[in-house]
Amino acid sequence: MTTSGTYAFNPSLGELTLYAFNLCGIRNTSIVQEHMTSARMATNLMCARWSNQGVNLWKVDLVSTALVTGQSTYNVDAKTVMMLDAYISNDATGDNIDRIILPVSRTEYASYPNKEQQGFPTIYWFDRLLSPTVTLWPVPNVDNGPQTLNYYRVIQIQDSNFVSGQTVDIPFLWLEAFAFGLAQRLAMVWSPDKLPLLKPLADEAYEIAASQNVEQAQQYISPQIAGYFRP
Repeated sequence: MTTSGTYAFNPSLGELTLYAFNLCGIRNTSIVQEHMTSARMATNLMCARWSNQGVNLWKVDLVSTALVTGQSTYNVDAKTVMMLDAYISNDATGDNIDRIILPVSRTEYASYPNKEQQGFPTIYWFDRLLSPTVTLWPVPNVDNGPQTLNYYRVIQIQDSNFVSGQTVDIPFLWLEAFAFGLAQRLAMVWSPDKLPLLKPLADEAYEIAASQNVEQAQQYISPQIAGYFRP
C-alpha cells in the first residue's frame, strides 16, 4: 500500500468556503460577490463564537511583563480573550523563583481596605475592558530585585480574509468543524431548507473537535478531611 507521505493538507479559506456552499447545495459556478461577502462575515463571527466557547489551546501563549515598584495596574493586549494561569518570577535572590498567584473578582478586589499596600503580589484582577488591564495586590515592590508577571492567555483567532489564498487560523483537527459550521451559517441566508440537515452535523463536528481540545493530563481531587478525625 502506498501513502502520500505528506502532512500538508491545509485548504485556504476560499476552498473551505466553496465546500461550505456545496454543502448548502450551491454550485461553485453559481457563487457571486454577494455570496463571498456573506461568507466572510459568517466566518469571522463563527471564530468569535469559538473564542467564547472555551479555551482554544492552539491560541494560548505566555506573556511576561516587568513589574514596577508602586505600580499595581498593567495594560493587557486587547486581543486577549482570557487569562489562565499566572505567576510571579522573583529574582531578588538570584534564583529566579516562581510563585503562583490567583484570580479574584472585581467585588473581591473592591473589598480590600488598603489597595496601596506593597508586598509580594498574591492575587490579580483581570478587568475585561475594551482596553483590558490586570491589577496586582499587594502592590509590587521590586527594590530588592526584579520581578516579572507571567501569565498564560487565550488570544482571539486571527481575521479571515479572501486574500492571496490565506488559510484560517485553526489547526488540522478543526477543519471539518469549520466547514460544517460555516455551511450551517450560510444555509441560514442562502439555503434555509438545508438548515435542519446541516445544524446537527455542525454541532457534532464541533463536539468531536472540542473533545480533543484538552490537555492530556490526569486530574486528582484530594479533599482535606483531616478535620473529621481525632488524633
